[in-house]
Amino acid sequence: MTDALIISNLILWIALVAVVVVCLALARQIGILHERIAPMGALMLDAGPKVGDAAPRHELRTLDGRDLVIGDEAATGRATLLFFLSPTCPVCKKLLPIIKSVASREAIGTRVVLASDGEQPEHLEFVQRAGLQSFPYVLSTALGMGFHVSKLPYAVLIGADGRIEAKGLVNSREQLESLFTARELGVGSVQDYLARA
Repeated sequence: MTDALIISNLILWIALVAVVVVCLALARQIGILHERIAPMGALMLDAGPKVGDAAPRHELRTLDGRDLVIGDEAATGRATLLFFLSPTCPVCKKLLPIIKSVASREAIGTRVVLASDGEQPEHLEFVQRAGLQSFPYVLSTALGMGFHVSKLPYAVLIGADGRIEAKGLVNSREQLESLFTARELGVGSVQDYLARA
């Protein structure tokens, strides 16, 4: 009977050591995968004005009738987050609370401007329904074409000096915040930063 107990105890210890070795191997593999998988920032499309270029100047009128100039941030001394959206875009609607959060967090140094194109009545209804009255909202096909926006939602971060600091397709909070991270790091996108590292 003691022989059976000794053998079973020995087998349990061997099994325990095997489990520890497997856990260590898995931890190592997870670490390797974690190093390979970089954080995904806003997808920067190569079309349009480049990061570092002066933002194209556009004189626009908001839905509520105010004049607004894009590309003249040096005169205001504030950066601009230009967010292109559509009332029919479900991802855009999902990002609106995040845009509101970013606007309140960055209120001192950055203004948020919402941009789209289409029929004004549809957008007025959308602004009311989504509670976007506090944001400048412009309808301009020329603005989207000036920045070569081909997919939505898309954002452009223009610095206080009027130069494009970051831009890209944004589908999540992380991608939107990556624009501000890229600005802080002095690169065009998080992917640029990782490529340099």
